[in-house]
Amino acid sequence: MPKKARPAGNEKEEGPVPCKQVKVEVADGLSTLNFDSPHDLFESLISPVKTDTFFKEFWEQKPLLIQRDDPALATYYQSLFRLTDLKSLCSRGVYYGRDVNVCRCVNGKKKVLNKDGKAHFLQLRKDFDQKRATIQFHQPQRFKVFILQLEGEKHWRLYHPTVPLAREYSVEAEDRIGRPTHEFTLKPGDLLYFPRGTIHQADTPPGLAHSTHVTISTYQNNSWGDFLLDTISGLVFDAAKEDVALRAGIPRQLLLQAESTTVATRRLSGFLRMLAERLEGTKELFSSDMKKDFIMHRLPPYHVGDGTELTIPGFIGGELPRLDSTVRLQFRDHIILTVGPDQDQSDEAQEKMIYIYHSLKNKRHTHMMGSEEEIESHGLRFPLSHMEALKQIWNSSAISVKDLKLTTEEEKESLVLSLWTECLIQVV
Repeated sequence: MPKKARPAGNEKEEGPVPCKQVKVEVADGLSTLNFDSPHDLFESLISPVKTDTFFKEFWEQKPLLIQRDDPALATYYQSLFRLTDLKSLCSRGVYYGRDVNVCRCVNGKKKVLNKDGKAHFLQLRKDFDQKRATIQFHQPQRFKVFILQLEGEKHWRLYHPTVPLAREYSVEAEDRIGRPTHEFTLKPGDLLYFPRGTIHQADTPPGLAHSTHVTISTYQNNSWGDFLLDTISGLVFDAAKEDVALRAGIPRQLLLQAESTTVATRRLSGFLRMLAERLEGTKELFSSDMKKDFIMHRLPPYHVGDGTELTIPGFIGGELPRLDSTVRLQFRDHIILTVGPDQDQSDEAQEKMIYIYHSLKNKRHTHMMGSEEEIESHGLRFPLSHMEALKQIWNSSAISVKDLKLTTEEEKESLVLSLWTECLIQVV
């Protein structure tokens, strides 16, 4: 369950948000969601707003409310997940804490009603009906390829995004953050987008038995701060190889001091300025950790049309690539290529290696559920001398194996065979 917001200080109520929430009425006859590709799915999700318009005018800027007055679409959304589906999920093994949380609001505070172990349908239904509890599923994409639905109406309040990444509003905090900047009621088929950090509260309007909504949280840990933390290590690694000053020891007993010394602060400032100048002339930024984290936590590819995930072991069977073959990259959005220190070397003279990670073997039923230690990364590694050949494959719609920029024919065949074995390329 998301943590409650913690507004800081006794701030006075601010003025209205300068970016107004947009309300779009959709004509009858709107088609349902399009699963032909991830792009088509997103486009149909925010229709009739165009993708370019969304990212230019709304993404991380202001709320967007799309109201679709289409009974057929509302019925479609309601069919994706109903209260009766809860019984089926419980029969598959649903556990408190890991898969589901049961809670309710008492005097403005969240009270968790979870039991121990496996969740049983009768108990969940009892808490739902008698205690008016909220049932929250964690990572519902593990149970169905796509769930989006609103049964009944739901009233939402949005407040100023004064608290970073706050996702739940506490009633007791209202005096400190002021009145909501937006209030509206969502009906089946509606979609509400608001930027990260927006404090929000959702209520089921009086007179309704229950309501259901799906929260799609995206772009976590992808800020400029995250990117800086990820890339700075690569910059320091390269600079330390060339600048002996970065390899000199820090002052004795510096780590034992409670506060940084003026000398240490001045020295670090100088190093940062040097790195900034070095960055200006850098053509490539290496973001190994962010890229790897992204691909390790991504859902596997799915078959076009039916939405089932790809079974990689059964996919191998296409034509084996040879020197005279023409190959092309596939599942491009599920593969990342990066450069980093050789992970098998522990000495100071570490050499760089090319790492290729992919999500083709990720498992849907464990998506976003395991700890870092439990998540396995899948991919390959190559010497830095293979970079130009890999870029040829990445940047071409199709390329002949014999045209790859490698020294020997054996290297060319070995490279494409390694990629083919992981289902990253196919012969055309």
